[in-house]
Amino acid sequence: MSQTPPESGASPKGTRVLETDHRTTRKAVTAAAIGNATEWYDFGVYSYLATTIGLVFYPSQSGGVQLIATFTTFAAAFLVRPLGGLFFGPLGDRIGRKQVLAFTMLLMAASTFAIGLIPSAETIGVAAPILLLVARMSQGFSTGGEYGGATTFIAEYSPDKRRGFLASWLEFGTISGYVAGASIVTLMTMTLGGETMVEWGWRVPFLLALPLGGIGLYLRLKLEDTPIFEGSSESFAKDSAGERRKGQLRETFVDQWRAMLLCMGLILVFNVNNYMVTAYLPTYLETELDHDASAALVITLGGMVFILATVALVGRLSDRVGRRPVLFTGSVLSIVLSLPAFWLMQRGELWAVALGVVVLAITLVHFSGTAPGALPAFFPTKVRYGALAVSFNVSVALFGGTTPLLSESLIQTTGDLYAPAWLLMAAGVVGVLVVWRMRESAGRPLPGAPAIPVPSPRENVEPAPRPRHGNVRRLP
Repeated sequence: MSQTPPESGASPKGTRVLETDHRTTRKAVTAAAIGNATEWYDFGVYSYLATTIGLVFYPSQSGGVQLIATFTTFAAAFLVRPLGGLFFGPLGDRIGRKQVLAFTMLLMAASTFAIGLIPSAETIGVAAPILLLVARMSQGFSTGGEYGGATTFIAEYSPDKRRGFLASWLEFGTISGYVAGASIVTLMTMTLGGETMVEWGWRVPFLLALPLGGIGLYLRLKLEDTPIFEGSSESFAKDSAGERRKGQLRETFVDQWRAMLLCMGLILVFNVNNYMVTAYLPTYLETELDHDASAALVITLGGMVFILATVALVGRLSDRVGRRPVLFTGSVLSIVLSLPAFWLMQRGELWAVALGVVVLAITLVHFSGTAPGALPAFFPTKVRYGALAVSFNVSVALFGGTTPLLSESLIQTTGDLYAPAWLLMAAGVVGVLVVWRMRESAGRPLPGAPAIPVPSPRENVEPAPRPRHGNVRRLP
């Protein structure tokens, strides 16, 4: 692995210090995590209802074609995400992280709710899948500004030596939302049965997204923007004279292209593993391995619970040993364990299937617990939201959201049930190359930001207000 300059990631002067407090940091982490939970609640519901959605919106097609059509609609939302990142990311670097994250929260919840209101194809014909596609694209557009902003929001509130641990709670929110969505679908499927789920039951989980989104929106609106953004003297926000610095797109994309490529590579290996486990495994177990639908859902859900139990521990580990060793280990495990995991799942016995899923979850948690703390450290404060949002969503659109579609298409074309494992192994190779080239950021200030020490336990009061300059709060 490459060596990192000792002061890499430090602020330009290397002497500034920004004080935070436990209470505000906890509120920031909670608000960001709950918002991300709403986003992934939808993905959990959609993924676990893939077969049902195929029957509701594509009833005239065969089973395999229904799945491909359903996952194509799933992937279409990801193709819109880079547009959302391009719109919301630079906007977050201009007007602030908080305002943008509040809007993306509202749009995401409303779009998910709308899916539950769409009539079936038997009722309105071809208009049904079209409306589903429109709702999914609206979700994708809002999500384009969600993860990059939420990661930035937590990172800019976190003490340098605890950023990995605190940022990992974003993925705890992600998996919690997914588990909540998947659990509701599983319980409803077991209680109502397949026919009732196709008739009306599938709508209920989507409709529940609105109150969940309302909670996330309320929490986000109660917080101030991040102290690093408010204290930045180089942001693209308007100054007291109402003027804005020019050159934002050039500084975001031209000056940061090398960092963006590394960031996209790390996101690739993270999200291929992520969407393989969270979005594709339930369908793989049910349709390709002929397991009972409820059993497939419960087994995959068990893998998610394992990640919930360990993700914060991995985040804390990355603070102690560094981001690069943990990410490197995850990449190697993706190469080494993918084939054995799919071999176990194809044995047929439920214990072997469950063990195979846990093996994939072990690989995934290395990225889930570490990536949220590593990704914001690729970019300086003034372009962090925009560069991260675009990098994240371009990579997810090309390699993450297409993972279920590509996996199913390869199996349908080649008949090789190990095709998903080969995808994971290829992603692992990319991960090894990226970690070899990236810099270590654990325990160090974010680029262009002051150091944030861990506050002492007695600091339970709000810090003194920072002086404003225009709509930006400057550091003393």
